[in-house]
Amino acid sequence: MRGLTDKQRGMLDFIEKFSNSESMSPTVYEIADYFRIKTSTVFAHLSSLQKKGFISRSSKARSITLFGKRKHTRHTSFVLAIPLLGRISAGLPLNSAEMKEGEVYCDSSMLKGEDTSKIYALRINGDSMKDLGILDGDCVIVRHCTTARTGDIVVALAGDETTVKSYYPKKGKITLKPANPKYKTQVYGPDDVQIQGKVIGLQRSFAS
Repeated sequence: MRGLTDKQRGMLDFIEKFSNSESMSPTVYEIADYFRIKTSTVFAHLSSLQKKGFISRSSKARSITLFGKRKHTRHTSFVLAIPLLGRISAGLPLNSAEMKEGEVYCDSSMLKGEDTSKIYALRINGDSMKDLGILDGDCVIVRHCTTARTGDIVVALAGDETTVKSYYPKKGKITLKPANPKYKTQVYGPDDVQIQGKVIGLQRSFAS
């Protein structure tokens, strides 16, 4: 669908799935609530979609109608492809080049209201976060950011190495805490740690 933003594509997907499951189109307020945006922003996107010929609507509630038969692949209709940027450590820090290894597919409800351009996945190597349910081989879903709150599970660059730990800043120091008593808590100066993202979800594959 050329000429559409990621948000507009997601909005079309939401309208279609809602309409199929509820046998009626969503209201502007339901769209705003799903994407956690203002109704004025929804109106702007709907107006753009209408001008581009993807929908029609009137001033009445639940009047949105989709035009044409939409083509679907495994990347669309509430399944999002998240870039997988390599394997990092959840034990001792391990050097990790941010190189795309492939893609991880997840339900878009996991990323409700998120800017998907800032989302990526990393594969965990190690068991230092197992007590928080992050196991060796899991893929964590990460929102790119450079700041974090106390207790957040973060992807952090500590020195020249990348790791996943719980983040605790205190008294001018940065503590990166594991969730496995086998591993030691790591304490750094504030200039020695760079936040690369916050863990917001997890994908796990089970062997058959």
